[in-house]
Amino acid sequence: MKLLSFFLSLLSLSSVIRGEQSCVNTTESANGCVQFTVSSGTGCAWMCSYCAGQLGTNNYYFPDGVCTYQEGQGCVGNPIAGKQYSCCSV
Repeated sequence: MKLLSFFLSLLSLSSVIRGEQSCVNTTESANGCVQFTVSSGTGCAWMCSYCAGQLGTNNYYFPDGVCTYQEGQGCVGNPIAGKQYSCCSV
């Protein structure tokens, strides 16, 4: 398990160095939610795309409201690197 955590840390660091946006430590719970932590530079557009892919639907929400859909702007908000977020299917 420590080796996996170390590998995920290195993967996250290399993504930041290359300027990529990514998440680490993804877990899926039984209630149709996905929990994840984002790295620096990750925005709501990426988070919304990630959630749609992980949940297999475009009908989902963020319980803490970090990202919301706004007409004409798409998925907007201000996520914080290193904080755990979750998105849940409706």
